[in-house]
Amino acid sequence: MRLALGTAQFGLKYGLANPREEMSKKEASKIIQYARFSKIELIDTAIAYGSSEEVLGTIGVDGFKVVTKLPPIPEKIDDVHSWILKQVTQSLSRLGIQSLYGLLLHRSEDLLGKHGVELTKSLKVIKLCGLVEKIGVSIYDPVDLAKLIKVMRLDIVQAPVNLIDRRLEHSNWMQRLYSEGIEIHARSIFLQGLLLLPQKKIPDKFSRWSYLWSSWHEELKNKGVSQLAACLSYPLSLKEIDRVIIGIDCLNQLKQLIICTNTNQPLEDWGFMISEDKSLINPANWHELSN
Repeated sequence: MRLALGTAQFGLKYGLANPREEMSKKEASKIIQYARFSKIELIDTAIAYGSSEEVLGTIGVDGFKVVTKLPPIPEKIDDVHSWILKQVTQSLSRLGIQSLYGLLLHRSEDLLGKHGVELTKSLKVIKLCGLVEKIGVSIYDPVDLAKLIKVMRLDIVQAPVNLIDRRLEHSNWMQRLYSEGIEIHARSIFLQGLLLLPQKKIPDKFSRWSYLWSSWHEELKNKGVSQLAACLSYPLSLKEIDRVIIGIDCLNQLKQLIICTNTNQPLEDWGFMISEDKSLINPANWHELSN
């Protein structure tokens, strides 16, 4: 199963399409149980995802491969290794497991900063000690890889991949990572839920792309394809992608996604959706959009 379970919603309100606050532990438990039943192997979380790690630890994640992410390194820090070791051991304690499948940097540019050398050495030590099987980075723009890949051997790269944002493929970085045996985890396949919203519920600040939303919903109707299925079709069509991370708001959504994954649907042409406008494709810039 190439799907991986994203758990930001387990610990905080996340995504435009999420109608509620932090997910209840009861619902989270049902999702984990169904993920296990559906042969989903990997769970993606982060220290910055509120109480996500604690919730997962309470439910129990034995048998899953767990990937978590380090928060940004504090500006004033004397001992990088001690800080990382503390972060990792606390994560393991919260999760109730002995080791992590993957440890990623949530802010990849830390590798290029003043603590970069110490950070690289420490991550390698953590891996050699067996606390982590694989190390890597979470990126927002493939252009960053040119520098990152020179600093440290990456085992995993997590990057945004969706119908609108195809930079990883079109920059040829996806093909290069694949050829070098680096695991690729696609995230933001729903663009933080924006691609799942009914057209009438898309916030006004995205109105400058109204032509895109109109075409999107019209084509969905014409093709008779659900938003979930359409969003899944692109990353799953890419053989280079090892894991497709899905953020879940509720158990029913997970069930729908499993059905979409197991249904052999022809890949439709959604090329009209492609954009390189960073005001749209990078959610970090959304706060600058005016309503």
